[in-house]
Amino acid sequence: MRKLSIATLAALFGLLAACSDTSAPVARKEPEKLEPATGQSALFRMYQMARSWGGIETQVLKMQSVRIPEVKDTPPGTAGAWQATMVSSAKAQSRDYTYSIVEGEGNLHKGAFAGPESGWSGAHGVEQPFLMAAVKVDSDTAYKKAMDTPGSKAADYDKKNPGKPITILLEKTNKHPDPVWRIIWGESAGTSNFSVLIDASTGDYLETMR
Repeated sequence: MRKLSIATLAALFGLLAACSDTSAPVARKEPEKLEPATGQSALFRMYQMARSWGGIETQVLKMQSVRIPEVKDTPPGTAGAWQATMVSSAKAQSRDYTYSIVEGEGNLHKGAFAGPESGWSGAHGVEQPFLMAAVKVDSDTAYKKAMDTPGSKAADYDKKNPGKPITILLEKTNKHPDPVWRIIWGESAGTSNFSVLIDASTGDYLETMR
């Protein structure tokens, strides 16, 4: 048998190596799963940042849910973003904060973000500042309480107005001793004709506003 040349052998070995080489499959990167935030969890993250600004006397003035196009079909009582106003009596200032699960329009940044400062000389009008510790009931629990309480009429209203956007507001007024979750059927409290108030400290149903 004729001897194979070294060049031929090298070519054969190279071909065999190429045939046996199987490339590893490229792993497909799964899209990031977006988990909407409850009000209490978002408020805690913003409050942690606010404490480094306003000190131990930092209090919450109000907070509201923010709907963003990037996050759809959020479970009731949650939101893709939240905006809160904190106040510091020591600094005589207020400051807006946001918490978002994604980067978004309107200066929304992923995570907690501090906005501009404003002067604050104390409570005026109906809005009253309150301690973070007073918020013992979360927003999703408050929504469920509103829907499950027959006297609130929330379940009936929701059934008659399917798909209506729900906005959640956390505030304290001189009408109730504790801060309240206001579950609003509509874009805002000013434009809505139906909302339910749930005590944010006890979880009790307080009243329905029309």
